[in-house]
Formats: sequence, C-alpha cells, structure tokens
Amino acid sequence: MFFSRDIGIDLGTANTLVYMRGKGIVMREPSVVAVDLKKDEVMAVGTEAKEMIGRTPGSIVAVRPLKDGVIADFDYACMMLRYFMQKVCAYKVIKPRAAVSVPALVTAVEQRSFMDAVYAAGARQVMLIEESMAAAVGAGLDVVAPRGCMVVEIGAGTTDVAVMSLKGVASSCSRRVGGDAFDEAIIRYVRQKHRLLIGNLSAERLKIEIGKVTDSAEEKETTVSGRDAVSGLPRVCAITSSEILEAVYEPLQEILHTIQNVLENTPPELSADIYDNGIILTGGMAQLRGMTALVSATTGICCCVADDPMHCVARGAAMSLKYVHLLRSGVYDIGKFLYDGSTTLTN
Repeated sequence: MFFSRDIGIDLGTANTLVYMRGKGIVMREPSVVAVDLKKDEVMAVGTEAKEMIGRTPGSIVAVRPLKDGVIADFDYACMMLRYFMQKVCAYKVIKPRAAVSVPALVTAVEQRSFMDAVYAAGARQVMLIEESMAAAVGAGLDVVAPRGCMVVEIGAGTTDVAVMSLKGVASSCSRRVGGDAFDEAIIRYVRQKHRLLIGNLSAERLKIEIGKVTDSAEEKETTVSGRDAVSGLPRVCAITSSEILEAVYEPLQEILHTIQNVLENTPPELSADIYDNGIILTGGMAQLRGMTALVSATTGICCCVADDPMHCVARGAAMSLKYVHLLRSGVYDIGKFLYDGSTTLTN
C-alpha cells in the first residue's frame, strides 16, 4: 500500500474520476472548488463544493476550473487536483505516474496547462492521451488489430469521435459540445417558454431524470422550482420529456453532425469494419434515453453503450501507461517509461 501505482485521470468539465490499476475507480468527484475570497483559502472541493453552486454569499465562490474540456482557471485546477491526489495517494511513498485524458482539439498551450497542473498536484510523470483513444482502450476495443473500431465519447464539455486501427487514430473530430450545452439549452428553454429562471443544477436534474433524445422514448414529467422572470417570486412549474427534447435539439444535432463528419472522412475499408462492428458510445451523455437508437437511425450503423461508460476514459488512461508504446497517435508526451513488451491491452 506504500508504493506507487499508475493512475488514470479523467479530468472532466463536470466530474473528475481517478482509476488506479489493480483497484479500479478509487475516486469520483464533481470538478468544483469553493474558495473563500477574503481568506484566500479553499473551503470545499468536489461534492461538498458542488452543493454550494448558486448558494454562496458574496465572499465565497464555487467555481468549475474546467470549461469545454480544458482548464479555464489554472490556480483553481491545481488546488482541486492537489486535493484529489492527496485523497487517492496519501499513503504512497513514491509519487504516482499519471495519464490524463484530454480532448483531441487541445492546443499546445492547453496541453502544457494540463501537464503543469498534474505535476503540481504531485505526479512524478505525466502523459496526456486523447479522450477517444482512452475511451476505446477502457471500453475493451482492440485498437491494436488491423481492423477499424469507432468510439463516441460524449462528456460534459466536449464530444470526441474517432475511428481507430493499427494502434492509432485514423479519423477523428472533436467539438466543444456536451452535457453542459444541454444544460444551458434547457435553462434558456424554461426561461423563454415558462418565464422561469432556473440554475445549472436544476437543469442537470431535469436532463437526468426525464431527458430523452427520441420521440419514441417513454414520456415522463416532473416539476422544477425557480424564480419567476416577471414577478421575481419563487414558483414551480411542470416540465415534460418532450419539452427537454425540444430544448436540446441544437446541441444534439451538433453531436450527430460530428459523428457523420468522422464517418464521411473514414477510409472505405475501415468504414466496412465499422458497419460490421458497430459504434460504441461512452461518457455520461451516452446514457441519455434514446441516444443509441438516435445514432443508429442517423448513421444506419448498429450502436451500443459500452459497459460502465462513465469510467471508460479513466480506466483506459491508466491502462495506456503500461501499453503506450503500442499507441502511435492520440498520445502526447510519452515520457521515459519502461514496458514489459506485451502486445495486448488488458487490465
């Protein structure tokens, strides 16, 4: 228990997950930090901090250090990561090696921000890996074989779509659209149609509880509380699944267009493989009701959700530290690592 283990970090816009090889998921917390501005100190991190969003006095701010899949506030990101690393590796004598997932569209500056933040949090070596590659490895897809496989990772800040074969990424596309864009669309819809002002947490709850992306999915109804846009007084109104579907139409179409774009730019032989093998969905948004049916109807290709889709990226990132010598693309800063020469990707 006192020695270092490799860890994979899914540093997401909404949640941060840490996977430790040999133990599985050892931490899952919201990517939120609450800071007391007067004392310049961290009050809470993770779940406790998330509960403070929209409820803090003027001297305290609850912020999400990541936006659209990248670090938006470096100092708060370092505070958050340091807390998470101490929580996971408190009794380790040797600092861990860490693999961190990043969107495919990150710039060189954003890559450096990720690496600096994780080093500052206590890692001895850091590798960055594209989210789509990490998701594919974590979902158990054979990215080493000369056969095409396609993964769609729909997170809170970004959607990453990629076709992989022969240890690398053959075709990919990333868009800054995901669960957060759905939440914002729901907030706008409720304000415009019901004249009710709601917060991000309420919008997220509506999405999870009654959200759907196809007409054929079961219709549900719930209530949401907020502030009346006209009177300024508290009010409750009823919301249906069909209204959520109408609200999220635009970000949903952007995700579908991203998938179609990757398919259109995929070599013919790999396209045939994908038609035979299907499309794998990962990430929290993959579990939204009707998502697999919608992707299948749009592309004409069989689609399914990976086992444990929320944890695929973190698991794949940790596994990639052992097998990074097999991954020719989709990896940044391989570093000076030692490997056992294995040619299969296993846990």
